Amino acid sequence: MAVDTANLAALIGSRICHDLISPVGAINNGLELLAMSGAMAGPELELISDSVLNANARIRFFRIAFGAAGDQQMGRAEIVSVLDDIGKAGRLKYQWNLAEGCSRSEVRMAFLAALCLETALPYGGLISVSCTDGKWTVVGEGRKISIEAPLWGHVDTSDTSATLTPAQVQFAMLAVAAQEAERQVSFDHSEEKVTVWF
Repeated sequence: MAVDTANLAALIGSRICHDLISPVGAINNGLELLAMSGAMAGPELELISDSVLNANARIRFFRIAFGAAGDQQMGRAEIVSVLDDIGKAGRLKYQWNLAEGCSRSEVRMAFLAALCLETALPYGGLISVSCTDGKWTVVGEGRKISIEAPLWGHVDTSDTSATLTPAQVQFAMLAVAAQEAERQVSFDHSEEKVTVWF
């Protein structure tokens, strides 16, 4: 059975994240042992430890955003844990406003939307996710919004002519994920807020 390009990319994303999470976790365990033994201490150890925790958080986030989705359910606690960890290491904070778990494909779209919003918030801010009657809303708020219109044309497929760099792949991936879920993505923005719906 042939595998379509989008699904193949998701499988590759899952594989890479799966293979990286164990060694990064092992490094973190090694750092904890060093700290406990007193063999190494100081700002150097703290810097390495913070970097490892940040890498671990990003890998967990990317595994959901770029990995294979499926219909399996994700619990709220797991989702919030990933967002809390990634928020500790960066200039953005995340607020997950759903009381219950939801399907991995829906979480994937929310995370991809969050990555799109991240590019629009150069000075940081808050990204909040909510869902009412099956309609998802992902909002990015910050003191300055920076919208690169050619990129956002990929999100609602109104203009897909802009060439994407690896750092911008989420714009195309969100549209693909929404199409797979038979949803339409739209967005709007003001001076202090960008909103994505699907």
